Amino acid sequence: MWRYQEALPFEDQEPPSAITLGEGMTPLVSLDGRNPNILMKMDYLMPTGSFKDRGAAVLIAKAKELGVTSVIADSSGNAGTSIAAYCARANIDCHIYVPASTSEKKIAQIKAHGAELHKITGSREDTARAAIAHVKKEKLFYASHVYNPYFYEGTKTFAFEIWEQHNFCAPDTLILPVGNGTLLLGAYIGFKNLKQAGMIKRVPKIIAVQAEPCAPIAKAFHQNKAISAVENIGTQAEGIAIANPARGQQVISAVKDTEGTIITAPEAQIDSAIQELARKGFYVEPTTAATYAAFKKYRGNFLNKDDVTVLSLCGSGLKK
Repeated sequence: MWRYQEALPFEDQEPPSAITLGEGMTPLVSLDGRNPNILMKMDYLMPTGSFKDRGAAVLIAKAKELGVTSVIADSSGNAGTSIAAYCARANIDCHIYVPASTSEKKIAQIKAHGAELHKITGSREDTARAAIAHVKKEKLFYASHVYNPYFYEGTKTFAFEIWEQHNFCAPDTLILPVGNGTLLLGAYIGFKNLKQAGMIKRVPKIIAVQAEPCAPIAKAFHQNKAISAVENIGTQAEGIAIANPARGQQVISAVKDTEGTIITAPEAQIDSAIQELARKGFYVEPTTAATYAAFKKYRGNFLNKDDVTVLSLCGSGLKK
């Protein structure tokens, strides 16, 4: 990932060799032999098993450059794991706040990296409020994948890699899960950077995927209204189940700017999507499978036969 360091926000242009875990340049492969134009970006092969390593690597490397010695982050699981791992690598104290309902495997992974874990009863939003209260009280660095802009400087490398792997061309369409928007906004920023540099002619159309039982951004987009909080009534796709996304309006603006749309993943088809992807060699967690389920349901609505489309496979099935 550090091949793109000139486009990243560091004073020192030496790669952070003491922090990197070898993240980046994940495979970009076809879905199967019958679908050569449907490409899967295998970010679940990142060091901690999710795309969040892109943002965490840059954010924690920047924190180290700034002299930070202790951080706080809140997460539904994957971001917390990633921040914990890179803090361990950088020798930075780490506090991770998670909803009490977070899967045990993700909790075990966070603990294994030595972070101090704080389980919060209530919603994902309750968890964020508790973390922010700790940040304000202790005056610590908030390593938030939602609010901290350095995280998006890492996730934008998703776009750079696809461009390079696809013969220095942009695909026609991106299918991306969206909860807080960390991948979608990073991809949008990255492709905008490439367009501004004259490397591509247009930013790919972005198709955002939300969880059917918790879809405030999709609801606002299709009703052409401001985003308002919804009730999360429960979904297997916990990674995108954000009832009141802080950057939701930015997500909508990015989707509209690329002439894309926002769809929802059919909850009843997530299990079969997990199985279908596994039979093709991709072992992913439910949030990623939800993206594929939505793609299958809606592909005829927004894809031309010859479109080159990239789906993000965000998280490993080993985290279930």
